[in-house]
Amino acid sequence: MIKTISKSVREYKKVSIMTPILVSLEVVLECIIPFITAKLINEIKGGCGLDVIMQYGGVLIAMAALSLLFGVLAGNTCATASCGFAKNLRKDMFYKIQDYSFENIDNFSTSSLVTRMTTDVSNVQMAFMMIIRIAIRSPLMLIFAFVMAFVMGKKMATIFLVVVPLLAFGLFLVIKKTIPIFKKGFNMYDDMNASVQENVKGIRVVKSFVREKFETNKFAKASGDVAKQFTRAERILAFNGPMMQFCLFTVMCFVLSFGSYTIITSRGLNLDVGQLSALITYSFMILNSLMMLSMVFVMITMASESAKRISAVLNEKSTLSNNENPIKTINNGSIDFNGVSFKYSKKAERMALENIDLHIKSGETIGIIGGTGSAKTSLIQLIPRLYDATEGTVKVGGVDVRDYDVESLRNTVAVVLQKNELFSGSIKENLRWGNKDATDEQLVHACKLSQADSFITAFPNGYDTHIEQGGTNVSGGQKQRLCIARALLKNPKILILDDSTSAVDTKTDAQLRGAMSDLIPDTTKIIIAQRVNSVMEADRIIVMESGGINAIGTHDELLVNNEIYKEIYESQNKAGDTDEE
Repeated sequence: MIKTISKSVREYKKVSIMTPILVSLEVVLECIIPFITAKLINEIKGGCGLDVIMQYGGVLIAMAALSLLFGVLAGNTCATASCGFAKNLRKDMFYKIQDYSFENIDNFSTSSLVTRMTTDVSNVQMAFMMIIRIAIRSPLMLIFAFVMAFVMGKKMATIFLVVVPLLAFGLFLVIKKTIPIFKKGFNMYDDMNASVQENVKGIRVVKSFVREKFETNKFAKASGDVAKQFTRAERILAFNGPMMQFCLFTVMCFVLSFGSYTIITSRGLNLDVGQLSALITYSFMILNSLMMLSMVFVMITMASESAKRISAVLNEKSTLSNNENPIKTINNGSIDFNGVSFKYSKKAERMALENIDLHIKSGETIGIIGGTGSAKTSLIQLIPRLYDATEGTVKVGGVDVRDYDVESLRNTVAVVLQKNELFSGSIKENLRWGNKDATDEQLVHACKLSQADSFITAFPNGYDTHIEQGGTNVSGGQKQRLCIARALLKNPKILILDDSTSAVDTKTDAQLRGAMSDLIPDTTKIIIAQRVNSVMEADRIIVMESGGINAIGTHDELLVNNEIYKEIYESQNKAGDTDEE
């Protein structure tokens, strides 16, 4: 875990090393100052002149100034290192997620990934800041102050040998109790973020069904669970403060009482006023160091679970990768499924697809129809390697898709998924996701193909119209047509429309299919649809049922030979039944 996340320090390694060095110099000076002060007190007690006082004063001022300088520099390098480390962590996680396959993404919920990149990284950042500064300062201060206390106080300093182990044992118990609580708490954070994300994304549905109160109560429960869990942890951690304060005042009472008694009874021979003053200062240093250490351990305790969650994201290996010498050129748009079976997870009990044998010629138009859950989408996701087949082979252009360079394959296979997204920015910027170098003329051509040009030009700003995140300021049909245009700009050899005209009226749907048939005849087109009208003119139609192919044929052939297709057709064309009667 530490090895994984420490890789993100990178260019901030120098300032991360400089911080402990500067802190060490600051601590050394701070620990010497009470020793010099004790000598000055004894000189004054012995009746020294002003010149001696000025000499000691000059040394003390210089040491204090240097200590302050080292402290300021340490604070600056620490801030730079910790903020840079957090920046790199987020960057590394985000880049890693971009390389995930759909199977990898399925292992993490969206809300969990958001929590890991925000709350978890903040926790690790805070812990890293404490480790390179306070976790260095406190032990050094503890050791130096401990040594100086024995030099100045001799036997009286033995009280620290009793107090320190007791504090360490108490701290160990606190950490042992809180780690499992924090672990459970971060999972609750994920649930709470999921509730927020779901509510905000579906706010129109929430309002249309007047479910605001229900959603508010659901969030309040999730938020309350998080609060209870972390309150429980904080209650245990709260023992740190009183425990430290008790030890501090116990030591101070002991030092003041027995120190004063020793000075009086020995007439300053065994212990003088200067030594007592230094001993009190070192007592504060020792106990303050212990208190700081306890804060470090608390933060590390909380951050350790966050670090595990971050390293899980960074260590996740993509289930899809290129071969050593991947093929980058796809000859044509032919597709072959040979004995293909597929399941989404190795732990899944049943196959989503089973025994698929299918052969599609380059340039063919194929329709796919079937009921919900018949695995239509699962089938087409194997073509651009969004998932890999569990058994059998999928070939594009006569070559196993696993032998292609993934980027080259996906640039050749354009998929308009059921849940395609538009991003905040202009229409032009969204369209150029398909081809970043596309000219304005190419954008217009693609939009005319997808029947989007007419409504785009109706906007006051045309192609420069701003699209809100998720495409919330355009209709469902307009969003689908923009997504199709974006896919066409890739100039693909294979175009897959996964129920991507469901929000388009039948007239526009027919115009879209006609335009694609006339203007991109060499592109293999696969159309998944719920409406028979969307696929009836295809060269062949695949009827799917329960993860398998039930039948393949033309519209006319299936009407005669396939009951499933006939039933779907008749249910959508009731007027035809009436005419027959």
